[in-house]
Amino acid sequence: MERVEAVKRLKELEGQNLHDLAREFHITVHTESGKVNKGWAGHVCERHLGIPLNTSQSPNFGSWELKSIPLKYLKDGRLQFKETMAITMIDPYQVARTPFETSHLLSKLKKAVCVARTVGATVGDPTFIHSVTTLDLNGDLYEAVRADYELVRSCLNDPQRGFDALTGSMGVYIQPRTKGSGHGSVTRAFYARPLFLAQYIKL
Repeated sequence: MERVEAVKRLKELEGQNLHDLAREFHITVHTESGKVNKGWAGHVCERHLGIPLNTSQSPNFGSWELKSIPLKYLKDGRLQFKETMAITMIDPYQVARTPFETSHLLSKLKKAVCVARTVGATVGDPTFIHSVTTLDLNGDLYEAVRADYELVRSCLNDPQRGFDALTGSMGVYIQPRTKGSGHGSVTRAFYARPLFLAQYIKL
């Protein structure tokens, strides 16, 4: 299934409660041990598309890749992004030697199909599909993201700084930061800041 068709079919879910669809598609929100099945919302989307469940955390369907973006309501009723969006891991050797135009970061952004959904305080609260969109970079935003990427490359290629100097404070739209269990993590990944997501998802 190509990205255009996937977006068209996923838009059919806008406004629907994913918990209702999870029951319909026999997707478990909690595992037998009681833990949350973190990929359950994505699995619902895959079942709706008629695609066999993908075991990877970020399903890659060739010409497109599914990204789930949680939104939360503030006390005054306004919506905001609950968290940043993970894009791709940072391989310091590869990133240091690869310009933005041929980078994994740009490739991943071009493939992204973002399913934004409202969530509650717990996984059991109703969660509704807010919108479905693609991340089509162009113009000033393209150049701004390229600048964020090149900032990371510059750090990696600087003998005085290098990989360990990458922090979440870098980048205007795209940030490099630790991935995994927080403090002590030795991995880094590119994340899209809420400011970037807001260019495509209107709250």
